[in-house]
Amino acid sequence: MAGLFITFEGIDGVGKSTQADLLETFLVEQNQSVVRTIEPGGTELGQEIRHLLLHRKGEVAPRAEALLYAADRAHHVATKIRPAIAAGQVVIGDRYLDSSVAYQGAGRELDQAEVRNISIWAVEGLLPNLTILLDLEASAAFSRRNQTGTEPDRLESEKVEFFESVRESYLKLAAAEPERFLVVDASQSIDEMQAQIRSRVKALLS
Repeated sequence: MAGLFITFEGIDGVGKSTQADLLETFLVEQNQSVVRTIEPGGTELGQEIRHLLLHRKGEVAPRAEALLYAADRAHHVATKIRPAIAAGQVVIGDRYLDSSVAYQGAGRELDQAEVRNISIWAVEGLLPNLTILLDLEASAAFSRRNQTGTEPDRLESEKVEFFESVRESYLKLAAAEPERFLVVDASQSIDEMQAQIRSRVKALLS
């Protein structure tokens, strides 16, 4: 049986990690072999790129930033995601190419079609079977992030207006591909969100 590729998307602070953890638990209970991964940084090389993107001091030019994300993604797909899918496993990814379109396209004001095309080329056309977009107003997500007490990375340090643009871009992406996206209202309880996610994933497993 061919595996599945499921990604979580959304602005920072919407609860992607929590929902991914719960989905992994559910899939394991369904006797599925699960591979968890993250972008950037899902491979050893990706960890080095992640450091450059999120923790390096100083400015990174928007086009350079977009290309670094694409480079990470190309290696990530070739060495980890495609092999897992081919082995019949379920890959749960925290972010994928939609993040680049939303963050580097809308947030950095690059051409979104160009940003997407770079990533599509990098991954040889691989798209997720399901992309779960956790949607929340930027101000609410901003407040949640500030309550964590952790030091924000370079992207997390952006102003709320940046995340408003990113959120709007995500919603447009979801509207353009409703068969791939599941949009979940992230202002709901954790259990309510997970119930919607599991319902959609069950359909993929059947």
